[in-house]
Order: sequence, then structure tokens, then C-alpha cells
Amino acid sequence: MIDRAEVRRIAALAHLALSDEEETRLSGELSKILEYVEQLRELPTSDVAPTTAVALSGAFREDEVRPSLAPERALRNAPSVVGSAVAVPKILD
Repeated sequence: MIDRAEVRRIAALAHLALSDEEETRLSGELSKILEYVEQLRELPTSDVAPTTAVALSGAFREDEVRPSLAPERALRNAPSVVGSAVAVPKILD
């Protein structure tokens, strides 16, 4: 079961602000999702051949030079910018 404290931790990692109502609702919804995944783990799959959703023909192509995004546009949604780079918190001494 995912409790509200775990929902708050996940929300903080995703930089989401949730109301008490949303925390409670998501706690129940995420718990139900995990219960469903546990049910899926019980299915016999040893005789099921692996499949892929993407055809692999043509997966490799020649490199070609194309215009890239302007730095201003690429950094438009960054929470913090220093010069032409995304600023991130220091995590190592």
C-alpha cells in the first residue's frame, strides 16, 4: 500500500504540488495499480514468446546534420538557467 507520505515523496521528486485531497486520491489509485501489477505477475508466461512493439528493420540510419534548437528555446521550460545551461543543485562535495 502506498501511503500519503510516499505520495508526497514522489510528488516532491516530480516537482508537483498536491493538495491533501489529491494525496489521498493518488494514494488509493497508485495502490490499486500496484495490486494489479501483482496480479499480472501471477500469470503463467513461461510459454509466451517475447515480442516487440517496434519493427527493427531500418532501426539504424545514416547520421545527417540538421538544425538544432536555439538555446533560448531549449531552456525555455528549465526551472533555473545559468548562461546557456540548466542550473541544478549541487549533490556532491
